[in-house]
Amino acid sequence: WWILKQIWDKQLLYQGFKVVPYCPRDQTPLSSHELALGYQDDVEDPSVYVKFELEDEPRTYFLAWTTTPWTLPGNVALAVGLDIPYVRVRQGDERYILAKARLSVLEGEYQVEAEVDAKTLLGKRYKPLYSYLVPDKPAFYVVDADFVSVEDGTGIVHTAAAYGVDDLELSLKKGIPVRHVVDLAGRFRPEVEPFAGLFVKKADPKIIEDLTQRGLMYRAETIRHTYPFCWRCGTPLLYYALTSWFIKTTAVKDELIRNNNLVNWVPPYVGTGRMANWLETLVDWSLSRWRYWGTPLPIWVCEQCDERRCVGSVAELGLTLNDDLHRPYIDRVTLPCAKCGGAMRRVTDLIDVWFDSGSMPVAQYHYPFENEELFKVRFPADFIAEGVDQTRGWFFSLLAIGTMLFKQPAFKNVIVNGTVLDKQGRKMSKSLKNSVDPMEVMSKFGADATRWYFFSAVTIGNDYRFDLASVQDVVRRFLLILWNTYGFFANYARLDGFDPAGAAVPVRERAQLDRWLLAELAVAIADVEKAMEAYDPPTAARRLEAFVLDLSTWYVRRSRRRFWKSESDADKRSAYQTLYQVLVNLSQLLAPFTPFVSETIYQNLAAGRQGQSESVHLSDWPVAPTDWRDDELRQQMSVVRRLVATGLAARNTAGLKVRQPLRAVTIAERPLDPGLEAILLEELNIKAARYQGEGGGLTLDTEISPELKLEGLARDLVRKIQELRKQSGFAVEDRIHLFYEGDGVLAEALERWRDYIATETLAVAVARGAAPTGASTETLQIEGNDLRVSVVRVATN
Repeated sequence: WWILKQIWDKQLLYQGFKVVPYCPRDQTPLSSHELALGYQDDVEDPSVYVKFELEDEPRTYFLAWTTTPWTLPGNVALAVGLDIPYVRVRQGDERYILAKARLSVLEGEYQVEAEVDAKTLLGKRYKPLYSYLVPDKPAFYVVDADFVSVEDGTGIVHTAAAYGVDDLELSLKKGIPVRHVVDLAGRFRPEVEPFAGLFVKKADPKIIEDLTQRGLMYRAETIRHTYPFCWRCGTPLLYYALTSWFIKTTAVKDELIRNNNLVNWVPPYVGTGRMANWLETLVDWSLSRWRYWGTPLPIWVCEQCDERRCVGSVAELGLTLNDDLHRPYIDRVTLPCAKCGGAMRRVTDLIDVWFDSGSMPVAQYHYPFENEELFKVRFPADFIAEGVDQTRGWFFSLLAIGTMLFKQPAFKNVIVNGTVLDKQGRKMSKSLKNSVDPMEVMSKFGADATRWYFFSAVTIGNDYRFDLASVQDVVRRFLLILWNTYGFFANYARLDGFDPAGAAVPVRERAQLDRWLLAELAVAIADVEKAMEAYDPPTAARRLEAFVLDLSTWYVRRSRRRFWKSESDADKRSAYQTLYQVLVNLSQLLAPFTPFVSETIYQNLAAGRQGQSESVHLSDWPVAPTDWRDDELRQQMSVVRRLVATGLAARNTAGLKVRQPLRAVTIAERPLDPGLEAILLEELNIKAARYQGEGGGLTLDTEISPELKLEGLARDLVRKIQELRKQSGFAVEDRIHLFYEGDGVLAEALERWRDYIATETLAVAVARGAAPTGASTETLQIEGNDLRVSVVRVATN
């Protein structure tokens, strides 16, 4: 009410007679921005060409086109464009007048009898299609209008003053009366006898049939186009002339445009396109709603002298915030008229709910009655977010009210999300049975997976093609990888009794892989922070997803042996401390995106320890220490990973599996650091590297000696024995006794590489011969060779 009082005092709130979008079911007008919320595409409607017979020229007709036959009983005039050439044509014994550019609408042969100057048509009278509720002022004649075009129709516009914005403006300008033949329920009034009581849309076919029988329908077909429906109840909206209350937003149009340009729109094209275009064609805000429940319009009118007063607070009514201010109670409150002493009663109108939503920045602080200083600190808001459908809804109402009250926008930054469609790209609806219950999605996949999908699936502003499989894919490609990485650390840290409070290995003394990971984390923190400061969560989310993948598939995979080994040396402590630091920082980076899994990881690793916050959501945003940064190492590791990818592709082309060692590789690159070269050779399972030339390519030595063959078979045996361990239900830390039976190349490989196989499979003893009762046994088959292998878990004290 306080806001409306400010608008009233600025003479921006007024009562007027206008054509507005109107819902006949709810029997209330709507605003133009509410209209934008209910448009439906591909709606089928009539498309009719109607004959209006001239009064003084029998069997000569003006041809006019409309997609709303129900407005024809309310016709009061026909409009032509003064700059449009017209023609009179003859078909059979009838003549038609229409725009020369629209002759294509005629069916069959015709003869052009004459070209007609639009000026000669002005004032010509025609016979009304229907004689019900005929106005008592002159009507049914031709006038000129600047909105007439030849893009469609006939170049002659049927004008029903009560049912079109342009129609009413033209009629008021030309002094043509308004003819209301439809009531507020959208039904024809009793006087319109043939269609009395019919809802206008249901009357369309009957009107077409009637005009056809009377010879006044030239052509009738259908058209598919976009049409507005009530965003609340889905009823087709009508354009309907009525007396209503309006806010004169057109008076502040330039300020609105200026303030819109001050907002950081994400994506920018929503602000410069959709919103800017809306503001350029702005109309006054239709504020009234004729409903029972809602915010009452605080205007009281004197019953005797029509004096009007806008109330800006409950105190002006002698009420408090504890009183019920809704109908019917507020309608019982009367005020004395300051002008004549008569009784003032409130108008029955309520206000647009979007005005309520736009009042939120003020209402949430009960400003200006309370929290004045707090409001000044908090307004305008730093950031809001909503769907693109709110451009002309909440975003506009916030912008308009902020501009009218404070001459500035109510928000500084806004993220505009796209629409959630089904996987075929269709809008979700009950009729298509393609809507999805979000609670079911979260129950099945978790809130974090659902959130991550919406953060990462599309660029901001693009529509989502939602599919349950896409959320499941989030679990598979990201959350499971993250959780398994955390689980790997947690399991081994528990087994080894890792204490994060222990003496830290200096970063410069840590292994290259540790230093590389910390360097990558430092860059990831900066990249995520930059994206978030730019209000770009998808870019931030994808950066984090890429980091987690590198963490799992490169760092953890390459570091497993460092965690497995029994001795707790500096290298092992370095690995633990590095992975611990990364996981804690990662939980903080992920907290805005996946609050639940982030909190779980943080609680288990850091909460309340070493001065850390009790919750990840209370902790500070991570800041990378300067000694983590190492761009040179990052670049070198990038070269190594590129060479690994090239080498693996070359192996695949040559049909050589990675477990088969090779003698050498020749690399067209400057020599790598020895530590990085060792990583490359281990990844490619190659004994030595030679450097020759430039360009980044490599060539494999594919000759396999008997010794290399045995080593490759040993690696295959390790993989098979590890699978047998897993099938037997052994824990990752369980030690085993390994038994084998058989001869041949597999037995030779096992004996030759006994120590390697024992280390990799945690076998404390390897023996030839039958295993004891209860052992897990399997005959392993590798490249056509068999070996019977058994494993027995070693009992622990």
